[in-house]
Amino acid sequence: MSWSIEIDANTCIGSGMCAGVAPDHFELVEGYSTALRDRTEPSDDVVDAAESCPVEAILVKDVETGKVVAPEE
Repeated sequence: MSWSIEIDANTCIGSGMCAGVAPDHFELVEGYSTALRDRTEPSDDVVDAAESCPVEAILVKDVETGKVVAPEE
């Protein structure tokens, strides 16, 4: 199983929560969040980062099913 990580650049405010929570998966580039990889193995850190984003700019999905993993609705 693998997950995709999508970041809505128009929504991101560059709070840095994602990079602080999951530095192995996110970094800030020119003040905005960037995923270090488009796909990743399932990780609690990735879910925590998506859930911590104050504007819900991060979307994590199961690659096989397309089901949204985080943020929870």
